[in-house]
Amino acid sequence: MTIVRILLVLAGGWAVWYGASLLWPMTPTDLRNVGLWFIGGILLHDALFAPLCAALGFAARRALPSAWWTPLAYGTACTTTLLLIAVPVIGREHALPNNPSVLNRPYLWGLVAALALLWSLVALDILRRHRARRPSAPTTPRIPAPR
Repeated sequence: MTIVRILLVLAGGWAVWYGASLLWPMTPTDLRNVGLWFIGGILLHDALFAPLCAALGFAARRALPSAWWTPLAYGTACTTTLLLIAVPVIGREHALPNNPSVLNRPYLWGLVAALALLWSLVALDILRRHRARRPSAPTTPRIPAPR
């Protein structure tokens, strides 16, 4: 366990060093913008996103069957992750015509397909859990017919 911790600390230290090395060549204006985005993200999370998620989770636990809690939790977590990844590129197709970068892909359709697949898997998991919890009909021993 100690070796794993040491390796994790070393990997974290390397990640911090790498991130700092990306900031060194930036101009003061760029550094200020990075700082504003960083602080803005933290404030947005703490002031809006975290309380909203807590309220929705509390309401869902009161209103929905317990068999649904886990599938809905991983479904919403994965949806949030997909949305956060897709937000910067949604609606920016061909935004830079002189730079054929990753903005030439139909990200909205990819996001819709990924979310449809994700929530169909969530629905299948809920159905599986529902069927597993449903009591089966009692089986009575069959009495052989007299000969």
